[in-house]
Amino acid sequence: MAILGTLLYVIVLALNAITVLSEDRFLARVNLTPETHRRNFGENPDSSIKYRTIQLVSSIRTLARIPLIIVNTLIIFWELIFG
Repeated sequence: MAILGTLLYVIVLALNAITVLSEDRFLARVNLTPETHRRNFGENPDSSIKYRTIQLVSSIRTLARIPLIIVNTLIIFWELIFG
């Protein structure tokens, strides 16, 4: 059971790290924004691994914010109660 808890923490921390990435300060520098990819490769971006990574990061940043707030709050309460 401890392994599953550790795995949950790792997944939540990784999602937190992706969610808080700044699009202007970090992602634009390493060309991982949809706008920079479209500008470099035209209107029809290819289905490369880089473009799929851009889509994944964008999706996580869009869809995971509210659930991550809830999960982080639950983890904080769990740690406060059960140490």
